[in-house]
Amino acid sequence: MRLLLQQILELNQSFEQLIAGLQGLESVPFFQRDLLRHARSDVEIARVYANREFFDNFEKIVEEDAKWAYRFQHNFSEKLKDRDDTYLEVRNSEERRKRKGLAQRVIILPDWDMSDEDRYDEEQAGRKTKSALKRHRRARPSISLKATPKKAAHR
Repeated sequence: MRLLLQQILELNQSFEQLIAGLQGLESVPFFQRDLLRHARSDVEIARVYANREFFDNFEKIVEEDAKWAYRFQHNFSEKLKDRDDTYLEVRNSEERRKRKGLAQRVIILPDWDMSDEDRYDEEQAGRKTKSALKRHRRARPSISLKATPKKAAHR
């Protein structure tokens, strides 16, 4: 982005130098002033078109960058969000609705504790691990200790 802005700045400086050069030539007697003024106006028109093109596209670039930044910030905030915070937000919202006399949208269980869900999740993970170990033990092929017959040696 910085390089792009630097390039448009250099382009505009080049247009200014060209226009200044054409103005300087107007004082030279053997150049036709009308043709030089016409050339200056063509340079100004080219400058306007170049800047218009840049700023039309620049707006799109800025909008895309703003959308990306919003998504990045939103995703980052979601990663940091604690599950308890969600519960507290819902509880506070329902309390506000109750004070206003509005119907409940969510029923919050009395004596609910987030650690109950954490313990349940840990128990489920432990059960899955144990059952996976049992399946692994059952699936293991048994090793036979029977002697295998030897093949007769070729003479």
